[in-house]
Amino acid sequence: MYEQFYNLKEKPFNNNPDPKYFYPSPKHQEALDRLIYAINEHKGFVIITGEIGSGKTTVCRTLLNKLGGKKEIALITNTHLNAKELLMSILEDLKVPYKSGTKIKLLSQLNDYLIKKMENGEDVVLIIDEAQNLTPSVLEELRMLSNLETDTEKLIQIVLMGQPQLREKLKLKELEQLKQRVAVHYHLYPLTKEEVFGYVDHRLKTASSNGSDHKIFDAQALELVFKFSGGIPRLVNYACDNALLSGFVYERNNIDKALMKEVIDESHLKLKEEPDTEPTHCCVQCQYHHNCITKWTRAQKGEEQFCCEACAKYAACHQGQ
Repeated sequence: MYEQFYNLKEKPFNNNPDPKYFYPSPKHQEALDRLIYAINEHKGFVIITGEIGSGKTTVCRTLLNKLGGKKEIALITNTHLNAKELLMSILEDLKVPYKSGTKIKLLSQLNDYLIKKMENGEDVVLIIDEAQNLTPSVLEELRMLSNLETDTEKLIQIVLMGQPQLREKLKLKELEQLKQRVAVHYHLYPLTKEEVFGYVDHRLKTASSNGSDHKIFDAQALELVFKFSGGIPRLVNYACDNALLSGFVYERNNIDKALMKEVIDESHLKLKEEPDTEPTHCCVQCQYHHNCITKWTRAQKGEEQFCCEACAKYAACHQGQ
């Protein structure tokens, strides 16, 4: 509707997980790099978590475009399944002819298929989106699925993508063995203010009719977008898309703070409260710092992101100082 007015070939802020709109913020690029590494190196289990709208699905779709070599992909998005239904969904997504039967028989048929793929030099990757909906018993079945292996490598690479509840589930005692199998676990934190500015520019340039930079939003408007969204890409898309629509209606070539505020005030969502404490870097006074296996200062890269869960407790452990 507003594309021609703003010299765009398509809407830049749709929430479809289109890989061409993938914005390589340091955290999103790191998530993608870790996924590619773990899959290509046959590491087994990978878990990517993040808040609703943080960009997990876009990372996933970008991953599918980036994977090199012979890869057979099973992508499961319906996660309200029991163990047997999950196995059937995997076989169906891989287009494997199978005879229904017990869970053991289904697993045997999948194993035969995986062995044939390995003999042909092909990798099989299972990606499960919205994995936080899987019950602990089904997650345990996935651990058993990861036992399908030869003497030298895994027959199937498993990627679980889900909301933060997935992290909490993995703390359950009955999932301790699964937790120990996870080779890579990365959490997607929200974008910083600078990254929100870059994200908006990237999407406008990608959607531009001539591929040039589009400075439609002024800085104060984007400051408001950051405050409203809290750095969540889906909420950035919501605010910017509605602002472009309003700008078209009012015939405004530039989206300023006043127009953006009007759009946000009319939305069903509220401005997010600014955090009382700023995210910080590794704390050298932390009791875990000496033995921390991560121990690198993300803040030096301009990222407002904690290094680990212990760092996230920095403010609490320094309240009395």
